[in-house]
Amino acid sequence: MKVYNKEILYGLYDDEVPLLRAVSAAQKSHLDIWDVFSPFPVHGLDPILGLEESRLHQAGFIFGMTGTATALGFMSWAFLKDWPIIFGNKPYWPLPSFIPVTFELTVLFASVGMVITFYTICGMGPGVKNPTLHDRITDDKFCIAFDVSGASAAEVEKYQSFFAKTGASEVTTKRI
Repeated sequence: MKVYNKEILYGLYDDEVPLLRAVSAAQKSHLDIWDVFSPFPVHGLDPILGLEESRLHQAGFIFGMTGTATALGFMSWAFLKDWPIIFGNKPYWPLPSFIPVTFELTVLFASVGMVITFYTICGMGPGVKNPTLHDRITDDKFCIAFDVSGASAAEVEKYQSFFAKTGASEVTTKRI
């Protein structure tokens, strides 16, 4: 289990539109957002937070090309070197017949490789217990979280007034 030893002040929102407005307001007010949580991907949230585009598609391409090379390499080796059988006017290197297996291994390597990469990067491997701020974040609530460890009472009050102005339905502090 990851232990951050942080005190987190978070506010829950009922819809993604108020969440987007609140994140924009926090960025304009130069508030340091610790994280934003939502039960599903929110369109337009990444640019507001200043997050870069994911490079997972590049990893998928590399894994897919590895699958293609593995399929073509193995079948070429098997038909040309290990078990060359020439009969019935069959071509010496029957590339069109390699297409189905090559396609399937490309998809297999890309999908399994991207899942493993995603889980590794996000720290979501088997047996990992990640702390949750609120149970409804994964269901129907949206959340903006601020790290208030070591913050003064005035700073905490500033964050709480921010949540009041932006329409948070619930504001809570939790130590994780």
